[in-house]
Amino acid sequence: MNRIQKTFDSLKEKNEKALVGFVTAGDPNISESLKIIKAMCKAGLDILELGIPFSDPTADGPVIQRSSGRAIANGMTLKIALDMTRQIRQETDIPMILFSYYNPIHAYGNKAFYEDAVSSGADGVLIVDLPPEESDEMTSTWSGKELSLIRLIAPTTPVARMKSIADSASGFLYLVSKTGVTGSDGLNTGDVGTHIRTLRSVARLPICVGFGISTAEDVASVASVADGIVIGSAYERLIEENLNHADLPGLLAERTSIYKAATRITR
Repeated sequence: MNRIQKTFDSLKEKNEKALVGFVTAGDPNISESLKIIKAMCKAGLDILELGIPFSDPTADGPVIQRSSGRAIANGMTLKIALDMTRQIRQETDIPMILFSYYNPIHAYGNKAFYEDAVSSGADGVLIVDLPPEESDEMTSTWSGKELSLIRLIAPTTPVARMKSIADSASGFLYLVSKTGVTGSDGLNTGDVGTHIRTLRSVARLPICVGFGISTAEDVASVASVADGIVIGSAYERLIEENLNHADLPGLLAERTSIYKAATRITR
């Protein structure tokens, strides 16, 4: 049983939902980014999504776009992100998902990426712009199945398409809460609940919901219907607004504790 499945099984026993935290690797700089991530893991993060900065992040809103810009300006690369993953794995056993666009992985080499990701301690990969029909180009070079392939499903995805995407996924499914980019405002839990019920009718994997979740109230609301909650822009906004703060890791840890508390479902 891999770390992702163990995590969801353990959380279910405790009547909790997964807190999935996204941060851009290397933001605001490589050394501070490592401190931030380690602090978040210790503060209660259940699953880490480590964003690989990319120059053209078409699915991301302005906050994450700017975080990628800062990281790239500081010399961040996929290779360094994998080195960071290896260092983080030495201090935590939580699942780690590498969140990327396909271009950096293709440039790195699909086979080399798989081998280095697995050896670094990563548990899965989520590639925003690689649909299932095009994935064989990448996965056919992989020598095993140690990396879960997380899939995105949009609120506009037809049911038949949901099933075909879910059938090609592993680890968990990432349900986008609404149309738009990351960090955009507005969260309708009723609509999210409807989309989750539809997706559950054709999928067996845990369902995590992201986009537009920024407050503890949002977390608690989505936790009532989903298996996990993905938060990214809210974390990156906190980093951006406190770039010169004396204890930026502490701020992120405090926010993580607040979010985590909201994932605990009371009967």
